[in-house]
Amino acid sequence: MSSRKKKKAALYEKLRAATHSNAMNKTSIIVDASKYIGELKNKVDRLKKEIGTSSTPQNSLPAQVTVENLEKGFLINVFSGKNCPGLLVSILEAFEELGLDVLDARVSCEDNFQLEAIGGDQNQGHDAQVVKQAVLQAIHNWNEGS
Repeated sequence: MSSRKKKKAALYEKLRAATHSNAMNKTSIIVDASKYIGELKNKVDRLKKEIGTSSTPQNSLPAQVTVENLEKGFLINVFSGKNCPGLLVSILEAFEELGLDVLDARVSCEDNFQLEAIGGDQNQGHDAQVVKQAVLQAIHNWNEGS
């Protein structure tokens, strides 16, 4: 058997094993592989639907948000695994609406989006949950506009 035929035979054997096919001829192996790919696509669609229906709108946003109380303000962390052009502006506008002054901040917007900010509360009346909701709303609004 030539090396080319051996390579083809090995390829079909790998395909047969990967798709759990019991077929012996090439055509049947390919048909079984096509069916297997279809089954995988259906599983992916089902999982996407499950994730979509089981998550809240906050969880479907592309960012993670944490807000911690400090003595006179908040430590706000926002992270997204992708670059989010314009998101920083939306979040800063939310800070302004709440009356938070940015006292210190570190931002990375190159490959992903990461913001760590210390916000001083001018009104001294907000709690961490209110700030978090405002940031999440800003992200949601940015996401809708993108």
